[in-house]
Amino acid sequence: MIVAFGVVSLGAAWLLRPSRPTKQKLESYECGAEPIGEAWVQFPVGFYLVALIFIVFDALAVFLFPWVLALRGLGMWGMGTMVLFLSILSLGWVYAYREKILEWQ
Repeated sequence: MIVAFGVVSLGAAWLLRPSRPTKQKLESYECGAEPIGEAWVQFPVGFYLVALIFIVFDALAVFLFPWVLALRGLGMWGMGTMVLFLSILSLGWVYAYREKILEWQ
């Protein structure tokens, strides 16, 4: 039933959409600036590495907030597991720092 709903919804959207391709609509758009050159350019791998490091550390740091709120009830076991968690997180940061992933060239 849900698959049929998805197929019908996409089909209806495809049939009812306005189709007015113009030169302006087919151009790439970047914050109102006129595009220069090709839209398909290769970015340095550093952009992707910094984004990956940010996502990993940001997602893992989210676990610190519930831990701080529940610290009193967790006791020494909770403290030990969080020390282990932070140790693994620190190892990842040290690795990124040693590989110079966080430095712009």
